[in-house]
Amino acid sequence: MKKAFLWITSIILFLIALIHITDSTYVYTALRYTTAGINDRDIFEQRIIKATDGIEWNIGKDYNTKDLPDLLTVELEELETIAFLVIQDDSIRYEKYWNEGSINSLTSSFSMAKSIVSILTGIALKEGKIKDIDDPVGNYLPEFTKGDKSEITVKHLLTMSSGLDWWEVYYSPVSHTTESYYGTDLKKLINRLEVVVKPGSLHRYKSCDTQVLAFVLESATGKSLSEYAANKLWQPINAINDAEWSVDNPEGIEKAYCCFNSNARDFARIGKLYLNNGIWNGQQIVPEDYVNTSIIPASLKDKTGSLIDYYGYSWWLIDHKGKWFYARGILGQYIMVLPEKKLIVVRLGHSRRLNKINNHPPDVYTIIDGVREIY
Repeated sequence: MKKAFLWITSIILFLIALIHITDSTYVYTALRYTTAGINDRDIFEQRIIKATDGIEWNIGKDYNTKDLPDLLTVELEELETIAFLVIQDDSIRYEKYWNEGSINSLTSSFSMAKSIVSILTGIALKEGKIKDIDDPVGNYLPEFTKGDKSEITVKHLLTMSSGLDWWEVYYSPVSHTTESYYGTDLKKLINRLEVVVKPGSLHRYKSCDTQVLAFVLESATGKSLSEYAANKLWQPINAINDAEWSVDNPEGIEKAYCCFNSNARDFARIGKLYLNNGIWNGQQIVPEDYVNTSIIPASLKDKTGSLIDYYGYSWWLIDHKGKWFYARGILGQYIMVLPEKKLIVVRLGHSRRLNKINNHPPDVYTIIDGVREIY
């Protein structure tokens, strides 16, 4: 017993020493929280995205008069949904909240933030802050001017084809994704990465690509991501509530690949903006050609060698009972748009189905089936 205790103590001390030697103290936080949750805004520093001149949604004459199909209701409740919203023709037709969800509650977008960064990139292109979508990233970031990194372009970041060696694993305490989430120095982490696949040759979903894109936006605009989002997106689309973006440390940078905190009604404005080809109340906020290119498949192959039909400029695409595009977060955060029916659907909650059908979670199909049954 004594010998076993000494061995265990020695191993623990070795691991603690290794954590500090490798500057991996984020592991302590990862082990404490074990996995991400929709209310993690409470454990991170936030940067405020100020809302001004908010305008409420119209309420449809048939608001909440139709019941969701049973299969959809069961799915939403089993997956611990906190908000479900259906908008058609610019009016709220169905709305329901569970548990901590409410009209004004803030929860994490997770990777829906990637679509928001894509929108901000389109705005920066419109303003001439980013000169061209095919610009080398090195035009904006000196760390990307040499070697294989010099071949990475803005478009490669939007389409997840940078070729960087990122480990996109969510349930390991030592993955790149975990370090980016719980760590305190995103730039240091990103600068460690190397190119392992020729940029532009392969689509592979990687949070680092969006994070690099955020660095490009910060450099190109001279503003933090939150300030740029507030001035150029959140305020122009008349959001009601201030949003938040989690940052890696109080003086640091936004976790661009995730962690934009808002509510269902304000998230739905993102869908409306793209439903209307980048126009909001007559103002062209995002270039129309950029919007249209964002929501068609990127001309890339994935690791199976198949030409992708499910991803554009950081938007997911699905052809099921209509051609939808949608933003997606790891725990089933969705902003879904069906242009032909002028439909916007927002779902927020604690979990989603883990398996995939043609690169989409099964609950996405269930949502589409249920909504299309009544709208």
